[in-house]
Amino acid sequence: MSLTKYSLIIISVILLAACSESATESPDFNFSGDNGGITLPDGFKSVIVADKIGSARHITVAENGDIYIALSELHNGHGIAALRDQDGDGKADSTRYFGSLTGTGIQLHEGYLYFASDTSVVRYAMEEGALLPEGKPETVVSGFPEQNQHASKPFTFDKTDHIYVTVGAPSNACQEESRTPESPGMDPCPLLEEHGGIWQFQAGQTGQQFEDGQRYATGIRNAVALDWDNQSNQLYIVQHGRDQLNTLWPEYYDAKTNALQPAEEMFAVNEGDNFGWPYVYYDWKKEQKMIAPEYGGDGQKTAEEGKFENPIVAFPGHWAPNDLLFYQGSSFPAKYQHGAFVAFHGSWNRAPKPQAGYKVAFVPFDDGAVNGEYEIFADNFAGSDSLQSAAEARYRPMGLAQGADGSLYIVDSKQGKLWRIIPNK
Repeated sequence: MSLTKYSLIIISVILLAACSESATESPDFNFSGDNGGITLPDGFKSVIVADKIGSARHITVAENGDIYIALSELHNGHGIAALRDQDGDGKADSTRYFGSLTGTGIQLHEGYLYFASDTSVVRYAMEEGALLPEGKPETVVSGFPEQNQHASKPFTFDKTDHIYVTVGAPSNACQEESRTPESPGMDPCPLLEEHGGIWQFQAGQTGQQFEDGQRYATGIRNAVALDWDNQSNQLYIVQHGRDQLNTLWPEYYDAKTNALQPAEEMFAVNEGDNFGWPYVYYDWKKEQKMIAPEYGGDGQKTAEEGKFENPIVAFPGHWAPNDLLFYQGSSFPAKYQHGAFVAFHGSWNRAPKPQAGYKVAFVPFDDGAVNGEYEIFADNFAGSDSLQSAAEARYRPMGLAQGADGSLYIVDSKQGKLWRIIPNK
């Protein structure tokens, strides 16, 4: 082979590699000068993909960059938003809506777009290159119990074609009289039979009913944030802690304690685990499970050691964790790889103290175990350091997703604003 042919081969390889570079190298991105009003660590910048999409919940991104967002309110009769960037500047040029149901859970899996309303999980067959599905959805699981609290059905998939669905507890603390001062808790709590846990189903099988599923774990008040980590082959969740310690039990708790407690707990979940709701809660300052006041606690009595699973990370109370994402990409710096991002939506239950949350945190992992303290990755969504109610927040981070190029997507539920976070190169 001549030197010229060798040169051509080398040049071709270089060009192919250049074309295969992460999209974070693209000079065509329309970056936001102020990162869309939020703060990011040094070394990161953002593109505002879209604004005012609607009441966004969870989000998923296809290999070709198409974006799908579940909505909690219908937009012109539709509950899913589909976005496409046609010119490569990072901004959505086309936004379309489809589907007749609202919901929270949404994820692309094995050629289908899965979507969960409050009472069912359905899937749409996706044709390669098409932004919208052509056919009607197939029902994967139906018959979930109807709920007036914590009704959303977020989900995730493992590597062996199982789908894991949250069934939140329609209750604060399983009291005999719900949210009534000094009303005792029901023992045993009957809600745990069909609520307050994670249920496992077959991802590839249609026509399943709720009773066909297996209760995988229990004692979970509500886990809107969940993800399967492929590296450790493990399910993880972040739970919403209970409310109203001071208003329900003023003899034992004051407003300051209620604003900070109990913890929002991150759990590694194994089959058969029991995390203790409603009987206990976790005090992140004492680093202990405490007996809930509905079951004889007084803010000082600790739970029986080893009876319930402890968290692997404990965040301050009422930050409202609403999505969890294990980062599987390589474009972010090494410290972020295989770690977990958590989106905190912000809550109402710190009143009369200022509200908190409204940020995205990062938890470092190494070989499937937490490796250090969590840190705040993206902040200033609220637009103020002192909110009296969640309604005052400018943005509320709700859903997280990773693009094929390693970008991190964050969507807001108030205005439907969508950020794409990209490292500087």
